Amino acid sequence: MDAINFLKMHGIGNDFVVIDARLRRIDLSRQQARAIANRHTGIGCDQLLVIETANDEHADAFMRIYNTDGSESEACGNGTRCVASLILAQNNSRHCIIETLAGLLDCEAVEDGQVSVDMGPANLDWRDIPLSEAIDTLHLNAGSGPLQDPVAVNMGNPHAVFFVDDAEAVDLAIHGPIIENHKLFPARVNVEVAQVISPAHMRLRVWERGVGETLACGSGACATIVAASLRGLTERQASIDLNGGTLHLQWMPDNHVMMTGPVATSFSGIINPALLV
Repeated sequence: MDAINFLKMHGIGNDFVVIDARLRRIDLSRQQARAIANRHTGIGCDQLLVIETANDEHADAFMRIYNTDGSESEACGNGTRCVASLILAQNNSRHCIIETLAGLLDCEAVEDGQVSVDMGPANLDWRDIPLSEAIDTLHLNAGSGPLQDPVAVNMGNPHAVFFVDDAEAVDLAIHGPIIENHKLFPARVNVEVAQVISPAHMRLRVWERGVGETLACGSGACATIVAASLRGLTERQASIDLNGGTLHLQWMPDNHVMMTGPVATSFSGIINPALLV
């Protein structure tokens, strides 16, 4: 394989290796994706994002998402905002549509260089999460230690949102993997630990399936505003503080969730072909 150009980007610390494969098709194996994402011997990232030619005529580009274990993910909110920022700049536009495995996502440039993305509808039916059995998704019988009674929300990928008094006190390294691989979640699950500070303000930590605890998770923040509002803990609009910074969320009347936050480019480089052997 020839050398591959890449950008290293992040959205409030949720970091990505971004490869543009629109002009030259790049097919990566699961092993190659893992090699690139490895923080010790590769470039290092939470997710590897590959920009491809859109399949849908209404989209500006297709975004493929690889987790650090090489598995593919359907959605990534912060990654979508990063890729959208590139497309917006290339098109000299304030609006673009990014196609993902979860569907078409409308993105818009807003003030202060931030990017807003419509993450689509919140899905709450047990079959849409998906769950292995029919159960009330507002109160799941799945947990570990202090994490109990979660709300299940699918925001293009599955999430289990737990509400606690102190998000910092939870040992996610212990409880995250147990919940991620719980038998109730056949496609595994992302784990959110949320602390309500006020009706318009939350603290959130996220254990992402196939990755581990990350500095931020956009789809996880979307799932959390929906879960908190359904439980009557917050309003439908709130600021959510993650490990890497703050995102602004709004659960719209049409059931779509809007997410707004900053993006940044850290550096660019060339992937050594030897890394992908």
